[in-house]
Amino acid sequence: MDNQKGKGLSFARRIYLPRSIGLAIGCFSVMAAIYPLNLSTWVWGLLLINGFIWPHLAFQLSCRSIYPYRAERHNMLIDSLFGGFWAASMQFNPLPTVTILSMMIMNNVAVGGPKMLIRGLLAQLAGVLLSWLLFGAAFNPDTTAIQIYACLPMLTLYPFAVGMISYQLATKLAEHKRTLRALSRTDSLTGLLNHGSWKDLLKISFQHCKQTHSTATLVLIDIDHFKRINDTHGHIVGDGVLRELSNELKDNLRVEDLAGRYGGDEFCVILPDRSLAQAQEIMERLSQLFSNYRHCDEPELRASLSIGLAAFRPEYQDASMWLNEADKALYIAKNTGRNKISLGAADTLMDIVLSKP
Repeated sequence: MDNQKGKGLSFARRIYLPRSIGLAIGCFSVMAAIYPLNLSTWVWGLLLINGFIWPHLAFQLSCRSIYPYRAERHNMLIDSLFGGFWAASMQFNPLPTVTILSMMIMNNVAVGGPKMLIRGLLAQLAGVLLSWLLFGAAFNPDTTAIQIYACLPMLTLYPFAVGMISYQLATKLAEHKRTLRALSRTDSLTGLLNHGSWKDLLKISFQHCKQTHSTATLVLIDIDHFKRINDTHGHIVGDGVLRELSNELKDNLRVEDLAGRYGGDEFCVILPDRSLAQAQEIMERLSQLFSNYRHCDEPELRASLSIGLAAFRPEYQDASMWLNEADKALYIAKNTGRNKISLGAADTLMDIVLSKP
């Protein structure tokens, strides 16, 4: 139960406005129904307290409770108790009774489902029995025009208020869902696409190139000697280097370019509608900018990039073949001196063929 402490304040705030509106306008429905019955003055006082003071008192009780959510559910049972009491006190006058009890049943179902519905019905029954004990059991089937008019605000304004609250809640939930979806697709350190999301987009990009015969270039980037940076300068500095590269990618790529963190110190980029030569020019500029990075606490730190490029080729059977070609290019860059840009074997061969006289 300790994990419920302090939880439910937002729930209490959401309930506060509908309860204030519902009980206030419901009070007039009950007034119209009990006026001909000549009940005692204290009954009218209790009705005014229930309609205009209880909503604010209930809110304060929830806010001051150690367990706000549980306190608010208790408050709703008190609402049901009063509802049953007023239904019996106005001798079950059909329209006001149905109006008040149905609204309370709707609230209980919305808050706690069938379990809360049953508890609410039992509370209403307790209110009925209390009224019968005080005033006796009676039934008045006649509803006057004044009583009908008195119920109209309850039948219109209260559903409107509940609908607005539901709309705001649905909008907020949708916003949270979008945020969670974005977080599930994003690498927490760099803010780029994470491994799984980027690979999903790689498959989509591959199919797009295949179907539309368009061009695109795949880029794999590795930070040279990143383990040495971590071992020498610490992981905090290493994280700063990763963030610096991600920032350079965000600043120097187009909106439609898809950059992600493949894992560790490896990054990946899809450049739609970019030829191999264009991609090489972009990566050379990126590499130069990144080499100028200096850490404020480690001024001697130097960092460089090894980069592998692979253009889309129609003969690739799937996205993994394209990715494998870029990985081979990156391997060449890392094993032939680092701090360079290499092309995939297929792209290198094509360049040789095209360059022959």
